Amino acid sequence: MTSSDIPTRPASASSLDELVRVVALLRAPGGCPWDAEQTHESLVQYLTEETHELIEAIESGSRDELLEELGDVLYQVVFHADLAAHTAGEDFDIHDVAAHMTAKMVGRHPHVFGDVNLETADDVARAWDDFKAAEKPSRTSVLDGIPQGMPALALADKVLGRAQKIGLLGTEAAFPLPIESEDQLGPLLLAIVSAAKSQGLDSERALRTALRGLQDEIREAESTDAVDVADAGIIGLPG
Repeated sequence: MTSSDIPTRPASASSLDELVRVVALLRAPGGCPWDAEQTHESLVQYLTEETHELIEAIESGSRDELLEELGDVLYQVVFHADLAAHTAGEDFDIHDVAAHMTAKMVGRHPHVFGDVNLETADDVARAWDDFKAAEKPSRTSVLDGIPQGMPALALADKVLGRAQKIGLLGTEAAFPLPIESEDQLGPLLLAIVSAAKSQGLDSERALRTALRGLQDEIREAESTDAVDVADAGIIGLPG
């Protein structure tokens, strides 16, 4: 297939329509052999890489890099949707993905599309879990839906937030250090990792182990309504 084989984009088609069409052509017979062989599973590594590159672009503040990396992540979404459209048992396309997301966002914003009154961002944040719970009544724990494959620090932030929501942990910092900014926090975290490395310890594994203990305590507290534990037993300075 050459560039001359690609039909001209209809005048009414958007740039997004064109991207969807290009991906379909790449994966179709006569297109790119590599693209045709990919699966959802084989693409995970690329989605991970592109997501981290997007985060880096956001943090760097570069407009051009942000534009490029958003496109790379969008390409992954369109690619997965095209795969699903041609996979027996999945049978959905990018339009189904968009429709599902639109319905989800409308449902999660009754203060915009309904008659719920939430005036501040804090009000919305407090109500957000209730909106999600209404969508997924099968979930029985505040921990349900948290991806355990997240990097340990991001996972810790998420789990601690859920523990605070049920009153297992207070909203005030349990660790008695005067940390007032990320400029102070960054070197402290780096020093902890450095100290662990010098002792042959794995910081990521250690934090994941501590998080498993905290999640066990959260689930136990949920099952017994014992939500008055001060620090979940593992938060704070060791005794």
